[in-house]
Amino acid sequence: MAQFIITYLGGNQPETPEEGRAHFDKYIKWINALGETVISAMNPLKDTHHIAPDGVVSSGSGTQMSGFTIIEAASIEAAVEITITCPFTEIGGSLEVSELVQMSD
Repeated sequence: MAQFIITYLGGNQPETPEEGRAHFDKYIKWINALGETVISAMNPLKDTHHIAPDGVVSSGSGTQMSGFTIIEAASIEAAVEITITCPFTEIGGSLEVSELVQMSD
């Protein structure tokens, strides 16, 4: 079965701790419902630095990528169906799903 990466982009910060916990609970429920489909869940990113083609380094993401999850699915269509059910979109975030290509030596 192929592996796919779900990339989390943007998203709004919760206004209250209660709102944050409620969203996190939805996310955990979604991840748990995926079962063995999930290869690597909840990989948040922090302290991102962007390196431009001219070598200039700046603090922050050039893409607003905030994390990723790796799943297994039979096809890109199946991976998309899994991804569209993610509650991350409920907080204004967007998602990308891509097949991981295994490089040989």
